[in-house]
Amino acid sequence: MRPRILVSACLLGARCRYDGGGNAIPELAELMQRCELIPACPEQLGGLPTPRAPSERVGERILTRDGADVTAAFLRGAAEACALAERFGARIALLKERSPSCGCGSIYDGSFRGRLIPGDGATAEALRARGVEIYGESRARELIERLGRECDGDI
Repeated sequence: MRPRILVSACLLGARCRYDGGGNAIPELAELMQRCELIPACPEQLGGLPTPRAPSERVGERILTRDGADVTAAFLRGAAEACALAERFGARIALLKERSPSCGCGSIYDGSFRGRLIPGDGATAEALRARGVEIYGESRARELIERLGRECDGDI
């Protein structure tokens, strides 16, 4: 059975980013040959529209640029993404970096000035707490190579 990986839908080219765009990455074509991908946009799963106001994490809250608190929607989306990972048996997630939802390792600091700080988005944090291994898109090649070794019996 091929591994199942939860993937930020925008990385597959779905136009679900806050600005209505996508963030397709070429590595996913190769990853699709090795794995079953489960696309998810936690922000849409949480009930937010596309396009939507840009948001950033400020401590435990997630705020839009104009100060609206959208934390509840982000947490609902994180819970739905976790439910999808559990339902499909995904133990790995490939997520959009720097996002207040999917960001892993670094996120924007809440000032809306493009400054990064160490931290995870709401979904990355929730998935990690449930034992799901998290990769950001800049580590997609590393994930592909790891899966190739595992399939070849090297690990």
